[in-house]
Amino acid sequence: MAKLYAYTYDVETGGILLNDSTPLFSKEPRPVYAQELDVLGINSKWHYQDQNEIPYMWAEAGTYYYRGAIIFKVKGGSLCEKPEVIVNMEETPEGGKEKSNPVVPLGTTLLPMDMESMLKKNRDLLSAVEQVTLKKIYHYYKRFKNKNIDCFHVAFSGGKDSIVLLDLVKRALPRTEFKVLFGDTGMEFPDTYKVVDIIEKQCKEEGIEFKRAKSHFRPEDSWRIFGPPSKVLRWCCSVHKAAPQTLKIRDLLQKNDYVGVDFVGVRAFESLKRAEYDFENFGKKQKGQYSHNSILDWSSAEIWLYIYRHKLPINEAYKKGNARAGCLLCPMGGGKSDFFRQASYPREIAVYTDLIRETIDDKNIESYISNGGWAMRKNGRDIAGNKSHYQEETVGKELWITITDPATDWREWMKTIDALPFLYTVEQTANGYIFKIPSWADKSTEVKRFKQVLHKAAYCTGCRVCEVNCRNGCISFQNGLHIEGCVQCGQCHAIDDGCLLYHSLQLPKNGGHVMRSINTFADHAPKPEWLDKFFTYKDSFFKENTLGPMQISMFKRFLSDASLASKNTCTEFAEKISDIGWETQAAWGLILIQLAYNNPQIKWYIDNMPMEEMLPRAYVETKLTGEGISEKDAKSIVKAFGRLCKLPLGTKLHFGSVIEQKGQIAFLCRHKTTLEDARVVLYALYRFAEACGGYYQFTLSRLLDDTIESAGISPVKIFGLNRDDMTLILQGLSAKYQDFIDATFTHDLDKITLREDKSAADILKLF
Repeated sequence: MAKLYAYTYDVETGGILLNDSTPLFSKEPRPVYAQELDVLGINSKWHYQDQNEIPYMWAEAGTYYYRGAIIFKVKGGSLCEKPEVIVNMEETPEGGKEKSNPVVPLGTTLLPMDMESMLKKNRDLLSAVEQVTLKKIYHYYKRFKNKNIDCFHVAFSGGKDSIVLLDLVKRALPRTEFKVLFGDTGMEFPDTYKVVDIIEKQCKEEGIEFKRAKSHFRPEDSWRIFGPPSKVLRWCCSVHKAAPQTLKIRDLLQKNDYVGVDFVGVRAFESLKRAEYDFENFGKKQKGQYSHNSILDWSSAEIWLYIYRHKLPINEAYKKGNARAGCLLCPMGGGKSDFFRQASYPREIAVYTDLIRETIDDKNIESYISNGGWAMRKNGRDIAGNKSHYQEETVGKELWITITDPATDWREWMKTIDALPFLYTVEQTANGYIFKIPSWADKSTEVKRFKQVLHKAAYCTGCRVCEVNCRNGCISFQNGLHIEGCVQCGQCHAIDDGCLLYHSLQLPKNGGHVMRSINTFADHAPKPEWLDKFFTYKDSFFKENTLGPMQISMFKRFLSDASLASKNTCTEFAEKISDIGWETQAAWGLILIQLAYNNPQIKWYIDNMPMEEMLPRAYVETKLTGEGISEKDAKSIVKAFGRLCKLPLGTKLHFGSVIEQKGQIAFLCRHKTTLEDARVVLYALYRFAEACGGYYQFTLSRLLDDTIESAGISPVKIFGLNRDDMTLILQGLSAKYQDFIDATFTHDLDKITLREDKSAADILKLF
């Protein structure tokens, strides 16, 4: 592994300076050019030359550094709103009327970086990073060279990381030994296509095979079909990127079950999720494919220094203030990143905002767009004209599944599953079918797979993701759906709900009319003394408490969502918690699981607060208001987090903490919980399986993947655990509770199997 270098800002050159100390973290610095300064209106505060060849300063998130010191910050921003620029000012002596910047007086001239001197100062350390990485790439190639590998290729995106990765691979390997594959989503920045053209021309001149992969869907069509993608409905990555790339390689090799080695430019510093990545893996992104994350341990400081040192092409999108080069309107963006995209490419962005207006039924559509409501979509409730083609209802002792206007022949999809251990009947209707199965079988694994077959039949639009998942080449969409020679491996069902389109368009069971407010406690989050009295007096607490009307109302809500009380009566779960000891770590681990499923406020903390990152109060409030929450409710939700952290949830389980300044919450932080009793995780696994509709066999990789939306919530997400934590816990559980769980780990493969005849309620009996 390459040594990780820390960095500082260099006053002399205006650049960045690596040093030999080990960094605790990187704030991902990026160079700032005149174009970005112009967009922010900095030209009204300082002077600088109108040139975009050399940057003037660096930015870390919303903080801008000039010659080693903070010169200004930006706050807020959205698709339709410019971020607020806050100049770093200092007070003049008493009696003065003006304020001034402590670094550079307003109205003076900013100097560009001294690039030559900056690179000279960083030469030795950067060379060390390069050499370690070059050796790593070469040794990985050499290891697989004679192991029946069908192809080596570099995943190219047109962003800074892939530009650096490609250059390193070109330096490390013979140029005839690998291909370059650009996954063209059709939604890339215009400047990305320009840099891709440059790289493609260079590759051809150097004898390197360069290929482009693109979906048969136009983005404008797929957005209309699937609805706008969102943070939890990211069908776009599969349809427009992963599937076309795999299909392209299959076409090049004329082989369905190819074994490839993919060099990928992901970096650990980019996100908490990517920090969990390994340098190499097998089958994580695509079945049968090895991946090497060659620059995983590089910081953005090293990336930019490498680009400048080797004079590599720069995607002009970065010079316009875009921190990342990706899709034009990405649901994972938001805030000021959306502003810079809009400012950079207004005409191109308008195509997608118009699509949102066309496909979404919302009376406040402009606010829905500007506040990022489209990116928070969790189902098909808001899709204009969306009618369900798949419905379930229990009639007597049968489960009836009605398919209306099916998209494909259900009989073809039935070829993908084994014979069912129950009888079912099919009745043809004027516009579809009614399938009837015994209700006793509803929660079985076989019924889950059967339902996925029917999801595909009802909705399949030929996105080809199922075809890609089938390495045996049994599924084809040439001239309609055809399935031949299927071995029932189940990989075509390893998709959310069996079908991406069904997953994106399905309606909530309640029709989406009942919405629970995220501000579930108002200004009355529970206190330790309330819980103490509840567990002391049990049922009589509801008659004898001294809480005010709003306090008892909010506390009842908490008790209900924690599964501790129902209709002013203690539950069996509450009795179990009392037996365990309501102030213990294990008890609050179990309570947190209930709250994660039942309380939208707790669920929001879990979904939106990164682990071990101290978040300013204003940041959290801005994030909430950006999701359509009122300012008043946002303040209440932040206040509640502080109150909750004073419960054993914070003091024993260590779910979170706050830092107060002058009696007010200044910073919030969510922590990896402290879990000494592994039975809590076992309970969470069974809750996960049951919530997923009887999903009793899955992988650790599935639990670690927070991009997958499902009714079940992974214990990884609830407790903030990582792969190593979960591996040890699962191995321990598998050894001690063989009647409940079997977890196996072989090389890069893993499998977790729960007993279908056991339940979460059975786990509670173990305490």
